[in-house]
Amino acid sequence: MRGDAYTDMHAVEGEHWWFVARRKILDKIIRRFARRGALQLLEAGCGTGGNLRMLANIGRVTAFEPNAAARSLAQRLGVADVSDGLLPAPHPIQETFDVVCAFDVIEHLDADTESCRALAALIKPDGIGVFTVPAFAFLWSHHDVVLHHKRRYTRAAFLAMLQGAGLEIVYSSYFNFLLFPAIAGVRVLRTALGARDGENDDTAQMPPTPINKALAAVFGAERFLLPALRFPFGVSIVAVVRPVRA
Repeated sequence: MRGDAYTDMHAVEGEHWWFVARRKILDKIIRRFARRGALQLLEAGCGTGGNLRMLANIGRVTAFEPNAAARSLAQRLGVADVSDGLLPAPHPIQETFDVVCAFDVIEHLDADTESCRALAALIKPDGIGVFTVPAFAFLWSHHDVVLHHKRRYTRAAFLAMLQGAGLEIVYSSYFNFLLFPAIAGVRVLRTALGARDGENDDTAQMPPTPINKALAAVFGAERFLLPALRFPFGVSIVAVVRPVRA
């Protein structure tokens, strides 16, 4: 990810509709599929730490992040031990976890299968992984360039890659479904018009407060439908996985 993108993200991720609603959805999904009791959680590629407080409300959190500036911001939150680490390696993690999270990380990696295999090795036999990635190549925009994405996935391609990494699919769905027509329309139009710089970096700019609250309410409402439903399309994909049982 471009260095200034971390600064931009840190400035908005506490209140921006996309981050706020996504945390609510992921919190619901983790609580639905994780076992009960005291949990140990790992976030791989935690960035500036926008998800760490949410995860700390579920259990004890460990994290790693390769970018030094982002890692410093995440460590300052004081809710998780944040170490230097890369996927598929090297990373400092020697234990296994009840929940291993990689939220919009895998699309940054050249070796996605090998990285997911490394994540699989960190999941306890009765634990789960919760991974998200951006969806659909036709949504590719300058937003993806700024964030150094390597690819966007279809659900079928993402699940096939996870299975190739030795993971069993427990649940998967597209999400950010309700706003998909608007987001897709705007991104395709901006790309066609040659938008550059920050013009279509959707998550780097705070919209006016009334719009931000409305978008957060619409996107966040999906937590009442997921994981009971599976959406047929969306801006992102979420998968809950577990190690293949021998």
